[in-house]
Amino acid sequence: MADRPFALVIGAGVIGLTTGIRLLEAGWNIEIHAEQLPAETTSVAAGALCGLAFAEPMTKVPGWEAATQRELAHMAAATGSGVHVERGLLASRSAVEAPPPLRALPGFAVAHARDLPVGFAGGFWVRMPVVDMPRHMRYLAGRFERSGGVIVRRRVAALSDVAGDVPVVVNCAGAGAGALTGDASLTASRGQHVVVANPGIDHFFMEGPPGAAAWASFVPHGDEVVLGGVAAQDNWDTTPDPTVARRIIDRCAEIDPRLADARVIEHRVGLRPQRPAVRVDAEMIGTAQVIHNYGHGGLGVTLSWGCADEVVALLAEVPAGVTVRT
Repeated sequence: MADRPFALVIGAGVIGLTTGIRLLEAGWNIEIHAEQLPAETTSVAAGALCGLAFAEPMTKVPGWEAATQRELAHMAAATGSGVHVERGLLASRSAVEAPPPLRALPGFAVAHARDLPVGFAGGFWVRMPVVDMPRHMRYLAGRFERSGGVIVRRRVAALSDVAGDVPVVVNCAGAGAGALTGDASLTASRGQHVVVANPGIDHFFMEGPPGAAAWASFVPHGDEVVLGGVAAQDNWDTTPDPTVARRIIDRCAEIDPRLADARVIEHRVGLRPQRPAVRVDAEMIGTAQVIHNYGHGGLGVTLSWGCADEVVALLAEVPAGVTVRT
């Protein structure tokens, strides 16, 4: 790819891959360097129910979400993407009024009392994209490489280690971005899911409102159902916890008893990289221009393509002739 500007992307999770794809489409020559290859990243463990995003900066997040929704809608028609649009129930144990953005979602309808599980006071039916993350990560990695991108297994300990080698670095390191940048505001929220054989579930379920330490959720993907969920703050342990898994199954079985004895296929644990606001901005480190794209918390998939577009926009003014790598 001679005569194309070169950028190095750090991180091969969903943020690194989508950013790499968008940069390739914009005419850049891209390598991704990451300690973990796409199938090994904690992005694989994401629940990936892609609905409304409430996070800072709210001046940017709605636009990022809308851009991602458009891309996911296109991918839902692509064979092997892992994306499909599904009807599901958002339910709460207390009566809640649907905010206007929720009412704008496709298929919105107030749930009848007969639709609600025992103990729930209100809920809403909607249609939204859901993503089978192992399949989706394979799809994104393949799309990136078919577009000319290169993925290199390499641990980057500090941005200064690579900023001296290349003029443009894009930091998509997820939970690892805190160590790379010295960002003390970045913490990990540990998530765990149990994947079971599908006993006949045909719609997703999510307990709200968000912000709890534990809740019931399940998302069917054909022959499998992903059960959740938990959010253990400042917990960096990626080892599956059998006690947590049992509680997840029990909570979901209260909603749909068919899940009580469903065959367990696997356990997945991931880290949500959380900070007070998603960071997508630019700074100079030595002679290198560094673009940061991290801190998405549990909204990595939901904001991925919009944030990738933002990275492309931030790099639009980089002189085309100064970062060539052949």
